[in-house]
Amino acid sequence: MVVGLIATVALPAYAAFRPEAETKTLQQAAAADAQSLVVASDATVAQLDRSSYSATTAEEIDKKKAAEAAAERARQVAAAARTTSTSTSTNSANSTNSTPIDLSMTAPGSGEVRWPIQGFTKGRGLWDSGYHQGVDLLASCGTPLFAAAAGVVRVSQESFGGYGVAVTIDHVINGQRVNTLYGHMTYGSRQVQSGQTVEAGQLIGVVGSTGSSTACHLHFEVHINNAVVDPWAWLEQNAG
Repeated sequence: MVVGLIATVALPAYAAFRPEAETKTLQQAAAADAQSLVVASDATVAQLDRSSYSATTAEEIDKKKAAEAAAERARQVAAAARTTSTSTSTNSANSTNSTPIDLSMTAPGSGEVRWPIQGFTKGRGLWDSGYHQGVDLLASCGTPLFAAAAGVVRVSQESFGGYGVAVTIDHVINGQRVNTLYGHMTYGSRQVQSGQTVEAGQLIGVVGSTGSSTACHLHFEVHINNAVVDPWAWLEQNAG
């Protein structure tokens, strides 16, 4: 009788000796499960935290990838912003530290109309890209700018919409009402004020890259009787 009891207790620990057709009672199944749980509890389990495991489901992996992509885009945007800020600061510093300008200087040449800038390279012209209403005359920041003709200053502002620092002047030339515009000048460089009378070739400021601009240049426009005209053709025909 004692031998039989010992055999009954020992059998669950050695599955290799169980008859294939053996049928467990509910109590035996519960006891076996309890035994396996007790054994598992004796094992050493690592303490987990958020940094000790990664996503395993497809949904979690997709979310993780999306978060990483968003973080990378944010990093790139921040880096671009820093680069732009540094570039703008450098241009501003270069303009501020440029050689002092003789405020009495005037544009070379003679006649009723003068070139508003010297030593430039022609850039975009009228209606370039479908909306450009002037001509871009490229030159280094700090290059002097002059009134194209005698007249009265209508606008002189540090922030004139997309033109940035800008000046506009009203003229009467050959009996026509003409308005010229000088955009993207350097901050603090304006030498004229609204309502001031200016002479042809008078210094009005210096080249910059303010407003909607990506490089140092003068954006020059001409309006005759409130209509936009080609400023390059107008200068070539009239400037002395």
